[in-house]
Amino acid sequence: MLVHVEAVEAAGQGPSGVVWVRARSQIGTVVVLWKGEPADMGHQHHVEWTIHEDIAWQVNTWPASTAAPGLSNERDQITFRGQLDLTEDGAAFLNIGEAAILFDLADPAPPQDADATWVDVRVARDSVTLWPYHL
Repeated sequence: MLVHVEAVEAAGQGPSGVVWVRARSQIGTVVVLWKGEPADMGHQHHVEWTIHEDIAWQVNTWPASTAAPGLSNERDQITFRGQLDLTEDGAAFLNIGEAAILFDLADPAPPQDADATWVDVRVARDSVTLWPYHL
């Protein structure tokens, strides 16, 4: 996914010296922990999302009211909206725009009929990191 990364002065430093950034994309804007170089801020980057929370059905994951990808901040949480792709080995991908985010599944796991449906996954903001990569 291509995002524009901007420094967020007020948020300061995150854990282990990681910097908070505002990531703007075609599907939304969120504030996350940046794992790139500080000098890379202020530019566009292809990025990979890492989320250190599992999907738990009806706990942090619900059917979406809109069938369109999205990213949004709500206080200290980030909501990812995408199509759920359940795997046979107990994991899931959330397809949001050009990105596929890998999740492990927690109890209660999504039902099989949730496969390929649009869902909202809400996680703690500090569990999300953004990693730049070069194509």
